[in-house]
Amino acid sequence: MADTSFTAQMAAKLGLDEKYVIPYGYDKAKVSLEVLKQDRKRGRLILVSALTPTPAGEGKTTVSIGLAQGMKAIGKKECLALREPSMGPVFGRKGGATGGGASSITPGESINLGFTGDFPAITAANNLLAAVIDNALFYKTTRLDQNKVTWKRVMDMNDRALRQIVIGLNKNGVPREDGFNITPASEIMACFCLAEDRDDLRRRIDNLVIGFTADDQAVYARELGVTDALLAILKEAVNPNLVQSLEGVPAFVHGGPFANIAHGCNSVIATKMALSCADYAVTEAGFAFDLGAEKFLDIKCRQSGLSPDAIVIVELSARSRCTVAWPRPSWKPRMPRPCAAVWITWRLTSRAPACTSAPSPSPSTSLPLRIPRRKSLR
Repeated sequence: MADTSFTAQMAAKLGLDEKYVIPYGYDKAKVSLEVLKQDRKRGRLILVSALTPTPAGEGKTTVSIGLAQGMKAIGKKECLALREPSMGPVFGRKGGATGGGASSITPGESINLGFTGDFPAITAANNLLAAVIDNALFYKTTRLDQNKVTWKRVMDMNDRALRQIVIGLNKNGVPREDGFNITPASEIMACFCLAEDRDDLRRRIDNLVIGFTADDQAVYARELGVTDALLAILKEAVNPNLVQSLEGVPAFVHGGPFANIAHGCNSVIATKMALSCADYAVTEAGFAFDLGAEKFLDIKCRQSGLSPDAIVIVELSARSRCTVAWPRPSWKPRMPRPCAAVWITWRLTSRAPACTSAPSPSPSTSLPLRIPRRKSLR
């Protein structure tokens, strides 16, 4: 009888030896970094971004998943590389981040609520460094000025009351102002998502600035000798998570820094792994194109050597109501509607995606693919 386990199915779809697919329950897994050391043909990268979104979102993740499922339906070997959702937005106004309707990844509840423990590991690593900083201040074993510590604690939740606090009021503490950020705002998260392997992650953590001396000299995390401990916490988290869409498209969901604070993209490791396992890899950049996509191109691509072969820009017909109307109309979440337009821009190289029959565009041209509108919003 053929092996029908999740890991066996995913290994077969991605062309991997099953020993590299590490099961996490019955419907998700992690993939060993050893895959990136293999000599595998690299696929083509498709970036999905959007115009300024509506309060309920513009639908980048939904379009990314739908695009990948559509390409799978026409016989392409396709893979997704998406961001992990934070529980702050999940329990806030925005909600989950696993797509919508038939364009979703599964298991949605697990992905939105902790998943495989990557965010808790990043939270623990960040807060361990914060604890070591306060310990060094107490024992006076650091050059840091207690009033110039820039490293904050984090938690994966929206909690307005903890944004600015005073700590160290007991006899074993050093009183100073501190605060909590949300986990996707941690510099550990940014390092985690830009690192190409464990050695690169070590280098980035070593070079983190945690504060300044009394004469404004930078103090680095490596001076506290805690990097090995942080890497031990992140040992399993650094392996990309593997799930699938409702129609069976493999999806690497790994890392999730916010674009307004960091660079707003999933991990470089996950993106490169998706490219090594499929002919086409669809990824997304958070927030609008002028923020997330620019950071994808200016930061992630320059740091990693990646370069998108096609860019998809999503726009909802409802967006214009929320952008130009004043006072702003009340927003009532509805079922996803077809986009007013989706623009696909090809890089002018021989690597232009073969997934379309449209002619190659002339220089500085993007092709709008018009989708029939439903009744206009009232």
